[in-house]
Amino acid sequence: MKPMRKILAGLFALCLSAPAQAIDFHFDGYADLRLIVPSDQVSWQNGQLGKLRYGAEDNKPELRLAEAVGQVVALIAPEVTALAVARIEPEQRTFFDLLEAYVRYRPVSTNAWRWSVKAGAFFPPISLENTEIGWTSPWTLTPSAINTWVGEELRTIGAEGALEYRSEARTITAMASVYGWNDPAGVLVAARGWALHDRVTGLIDRPHLPDAIAAAQHLPAPLYTYEVLEIDDRPGMYAAASWDEAGLGTINVIFYDNDADPAAVRRKTIAWETDFWNVGARTQIGDVTLLAQGMIGNTLIRPSKFFYSDTHFESAYLLAGWTLNEDWRIAARADVFSNDEKRPSTKNLSEHGNALTLAVNYLPYDWLRVTAEAIRVDSTRNQRKQSGLAAHAVENQLQLSAKFYIP
Repeated sequence: MKPMRKILAGLFALCLSAPAQAIDFHFDGYADLRLIVPSDQVSWQNGQLGKLRYGAEDNKPELRLAEAVGQVVALIAPEVTALAVARIEPEQRTFFDLLEAYVRYRPVSTNAWRWSVKAGAFFPPISLENTEIGWTSPWTLTPSAINTWVGEELRTIGAEGALEYRSEARTITAMASVYGWNDPAGVLVAARGWALHDRVTGLIDRPHLPDAIAAAQHLPAPLYTYEVLEIDDRPGMYAAASWDEAGLGTINVIFYDNDADPAAVRRKTIAWETDFWNVGARTQIGDVTLLAQGMIGNTLIRPSKFFYSDTHFESAYLLAGWTLNEDWRIAARADVFSNDEKRPSTKNLSEHGNALTLAVNYLPYDWLRVTAEAIRVDSTRNQRKQSGLAAHAVENQLQLSAKFYIP
């Protein structure tokens, strides 16, 4: 991993060496206030197996600050841009946390070809849904199960190169990355299962594992997992490609493999060998935007010759967003998800489920977005029996959000 560290250090040193007066800064941000009617299941945030952000532990209804997010973009030179996104959120470990921080070098191009490289901490190029500041969606408050998991467990800490071909008819892009510090990725989708929420894991934060895991291991609760941690000292990779055809739409494909050693352990955290394929598509039919995405993958740990956990996971969604006019847009999404765990015991953590989401957005001003969202999750997870609950649960959550932007 030392060569990667040298690349990162060199790129950041390049930014710091630029004359301060030549740097053009731009700041965006928002504060998100929510009125919530939570699920009657205790949320995953409190160590249980509720699939939603707000659960039975929350008052109902309750007004609260969901988060405040700020993004700084610095144009250091025509070819060099730096970006950092920070968040304040009531449940995170520290007062503020970083979601992304990276530097990108993209030379000026005078022909159809353009290349770029970026280094730092950033989201992999997976989502066509979460395209706004702070890993948020323009359509719903709660992202799909797939992009919830991406926000929870995946952060590229390394370098990504991209090569792009542009014409009036299409844009074709190929990307590849080498990264580290993502060896625990997979623990949540295996040990807790899929979830649907908009609480992204920051670079300092540590997600809460189910209390049932602590009980099974005869350990005191709560247990937390690292998401940013290098365990086996070997890099992961992904390769991606996208095709954007004018008048038709966009499709993207990515293969992700963290290449973790499933027997490696550091700071009492096991490396999860995780790989997956992801395909996404977007098209426009009049005033209606259609998004679809599917993911299929596997995550494995084998900390000893006596125990292993091998989980196959998959999920897909279809979203239809209707733009009525410049002030109103409506979105509906259907998700399906499952995982199938194999381990040398009958107490597996397999699950299957589906979710329906409906959101109405009102944008009367550039600085205000009001969103009403209803979400229903129907899931069956065997792990609930370990906590004395029925394996099957239906959860409902209502949210009314007022998001105040700093343009």
